[in-house]
Amino acid sequence: MLISWHRAGFRLFWTWKVRRGQPGRPVIPREVRDLIRRMCRENPGWGTLRIRGELLKLGIDVGETSVSKYMVRCRKPPSQTWRTFLENHFTQLVSMDFRVEEIPAGCRLPLAVSTVSGFVPV
Repeated sequence: MLISWHRAGFRLFWTWKVRRGQPGRPVIPREVRDLIRRMCRENPGWGTLRIRGELLKLGIDVGETSVSKYMVRCRKPPSQTWRTFLENHFTQLVSMDFRVEEIPAGCRLPLAVSTVSGFVPV
């Protein structure tokens, strides 16, 4: 008895709520979607929260999920390979050589010798 009464009241509430207006999320205007994409393209370091904050400063109230939905997904450049790294940093490469030298006094002297690499990229 109590459950059927509660179920009927719940059904009446949601019937009234849906008939009141548009069901579902409100539609984001095209201008706002274009503005979100433009802000994302011009400021690649900005995330969802920053763009939403800037929109709020302009008086546009948009949810965080809506902003992330309409953001432009920037593709990351491919990661650098070892070959590319060596080609880019060829002039800065330094090789270290650790060796022990015998000196005339009969002692062994540890040496650390650094030389600029003679590496030639293939």
